[in-house]
Formats: sequence, structure tokens, C-alpha cells
Amino acid sequence: MHAKMTKLQAVFSLSLVFLCLCSKTLGQAPVQAPAQAPAKPADTPAPRGTPDVTKILQKAGGFTILLRLLRTTAVADQIKGQLDNSDTGFTLFAPTDSAFSNLKSGTLNSLSNEEKIRLMQFHTLPKFYSLENFETITNPVRTQAGDTNPGDYPLNLTAAGGQVNISTGLVNATVSGTLFSAKQLAVYRVDRVLLPLDIFVPKPPAPAPAPVKPKAKKAAASPKSSSSTTTPTLEVDSGAVGLTEHGMLVSVGFSVFIAAFSLR
Repeated sequence: MHAKMTKLQAVFSLSLVFLCLCSKTLGQAPVQAPAQAPAKPADTPAPRGTPDVTKILQKAGGFTILLRLLRTTAVADQIKGQLDNSDTGFTLFAPTDSAFSNLKSGTLNSLSNEEKIRLMQFHTLPKFYSLENFETITNPVRTQAGDTNPGDYPLNLTAAGGQVNISTGLVNATVSGTLFSAKQLAVYRVDRVLLPLDIFVPKPPAPAPAPVKPKAKKAAASPKSSSSTTTPTLEVDSGAVGLTEHGMLVSVGFSVFIAAFSLR
């Protein structure tokens, strides 16, 4: 009996302890999750600097030969430098590696360094043109290689139905895509290398100079005779006629006198 009472007391004690723990737990406020730090606003992308033509072409891919020419001729640096100080911008026509491979073998190697520079500048317009601008452009168009006059590396462009065609007078090319168009720089893919007449068409030879007429020679003066000569003269003096020849005077009057004397 005593053992039974002891067991009941133990159970009652454990029940009291359990009830106390439960009431304590229920009476506490729910634990709040730690407050999170306020989210930072998304960083505003910093404005990009001057567009880099070489990076644009590298990202697009397929312009290995053009990139090499732009670097070796320093035209890429020229474009980048002028973009920093230009309000009109630039437009670059970019022939693909496939376009260069269609050139006659040895075409590029036959050019001098100066002609390679002109070739790259011929693909550059010193003004920003969107595709829409080409529809109202005035021909001929000046390139970075020269001016709009014949012999000054001009281009002719036409646009219709969203297609832009380019004529050099030797090559007809088509704009086949836009690689970049923003911040005063437009880069368009073209399907052919733009060959200027001024480099790839032989110039006619200069006309031969007119022959120089020989100067008229002065007539040589007749040499003077070493011996003095007397020009024959006819003299009339007091009825006598004198003929002077070779220094001798023959008197006609004296001859007449001798003849009259012998007749007596």
C-alpha cells in the first residue's frame, strides 16, 4: 500500500512539473525572426565610355582581317580618339572575313601602307548615320579618306525597303546587319570589301610633254676681209669722169686729150 502511494506521488509530482513547464512556454511571446537589413537599391549602371570599335568587332566575331587592318593602320585609334572630340560621330562599314576571302589573291599584299590606310578610311564616314538616315542621304557621300569630289574617295548610298546598298564605282555592296548603333557610332556589317576606284583602277598615263622647239640660230656675221678693198665708184668732176677700181684712177679726160693731140 505504501509503495502504491509513493508511486502515485511521483506521478503527481511529474505532472505538476509538466504543467508548470507548459504554462511557462505558452505564456511567453513568440520569438520573432531577426529583422533583415533593408535591401540596397540596385546599382544604377554607370554610363559607358567611348565605344571601342575593336571590342565591338571582337564580340561580333568573323572580322579577324578587318581587325588586323584597323590596328596596323591605326585607323581604330583614330576613330576612338576623334569620337572623344566629335559631335557628329562616325559610321563604319565592316566587311566580314568571308568578304575579304573573295578578293583576288594578293590584293591586300599589293597595297602600300598608305593605300591600306586609305582603304580603311574609305570604309568610314565622318558622321553618325542610322539606317533611317540612309533613306534621305545626299550623294556622293564623303568618306574619311577624302571628299565628295571625283578622285577624293566618295561613296554612293541608296536605301529602299530597309535595305542599304553601297556603290564605290567598282564594287556594289549591301549592308547585311547592324553590329552597333549608339553614342555617335554606328557599325554595319557589309558583304563585300569596298574597293575605291582611286586605288584599284590604274590611272591613265600623263600626256607626253610637247616637244620643245629649237631656238632660231642667229645668222653668222660675214668675216671681214684682211685686205681693204675699195668699192668701185663713179665720180664726175669738171667734165671728167673718173672710175676708181682697185685703188687705180683712170682719167677718161686724160685719154681724150692724148687722142686729140695725136690727130694733129
